[in-house]
Amino acid sequence: MTTRAIAYLRNINTLFEVIKYDHREKGAEFAARATAFPLEQTVKTLVVDIENKNHCLALVPGNRQLDLKKLARVFSVKRAAMADVALAERLTGYHVGGISPFGTRRKLPAVMDELILKYQEIMINAGQRGTMLKMAPQDIIRALDCEVAAVSR
Repeated sequence: MTTRAIAYLRNINTLFEVIKYDHREKGAEFAARATAFPLEQTVKTLVVDIENKNHCLALVPGNRQLDLKKLARVFSVKRAAMADVALAERLTGYHVGGISPFGTRRKLPAVMDELILKYQEIMINAGQRGTMLKMAPQDIIRALDCEVAAVSR
């Protein structure tokens, strides 16, 4: 089984391990429990509206919440708001609960919360519900050319 995310990472020679689990509900908490992986190392990919019809991805530890005010400051905008489900799915080409930052339909700037860098490896969605990628945070930064900032609370 290959998703666009997996194909994208293979194409740029990035190391990762595919982890499958029985997807019964959305969310990092369920994925962490189902894979017996720490919640703080299970990364959520969130789609955010950052004014003027611009959007971004925010990568946040599963045990934290995205701080929209901090994220807005990263992009020097007045406000940021979570994208609705339909928009998130249209921009990424993935279903909510399976959104990966890799191989999205539309290239979106990404910001990784700085707390993620504390870990040697994390898990992040592979673009399909029930499929995660175990990989190094530094490889994510390189694959996405993303910024690192304090964007969670």
